[in-house]
Amino acid sequence: MPLKLYYAPGACSFVPHTLLEATGEPYEPLMVKIHKGEHYEPPYKSVNPRSQVPTLVDEGEVITQIVAIVNYLAERFPRMGFLPAEPLAKARVLETLAWMNNTVHPTFTHIFMPQKFADNPAVHGDLKRYNTQLYRGMLGELQALAAAAQARGWAWLGGERFGPLDAYALTLLRWGSIAGIDPAGFPVLWAAVQRTAALPHVARVIERERLQLNLYRPG
Repeated sequence: MPLKLYYAPGACSFVPHTLLEATGEPYEPLMVKIHKGEHYEPPYKSVNPRSQVPTLVDEGEVITQIVAIVNYLAERFPRMGFLPAEPLAKARVLETLAWMNNTVHPTFTHIFMPQKFADNPAVHGDLKRYNTQLYRGMLGELQALAAAAQARGWAWLGGERFGPLDAYALTLLRWGSIAGIDPAGFPVLWAAVQRTAALPHVARVIERERLQLNLYRPG
């Protein structure tokens, strides 16, 4: 029975989506239309009661939360080298992945869906403005990460193999363009993201999810 991945186009589920596509192994990508509220409907809540994506199902076992899913895929497909084998190097990648997921990602959510954090519409504009400033600084941290990888002679953000940091960086920079932040302002990171997008397995996922890499429109 092939693995099943529940994903939403453009969401952080893009990360395991690209990892699964990279393996070349059969899997079933199942789209959840968040804009239509499908993640709150009984069919999906029966799989993931928290109504979040991504969700991975392997032989009836349900795995949620992106860091857990990435770690599972890395161990399920060790030949892919999604995470480094050396303990400290692996810890460094997981530490950055966790920061992307528990800090950068929620900051964008404050911009994109301020209503989740305040029921007073009068403060939504302030939430967007303030968190856009924070998010811009976090993209600067990702730019520094890309520059450090380049200085070490690494092919990818986490080392010599494509991995979750590359896919998540693409997602986060793309979200920045939605928030009105020009990706060209982070040239090293933008170049790394464009190189990631050109990988055949990543390009297939971009096509399946019907994504546009840069949604920035000058104001």
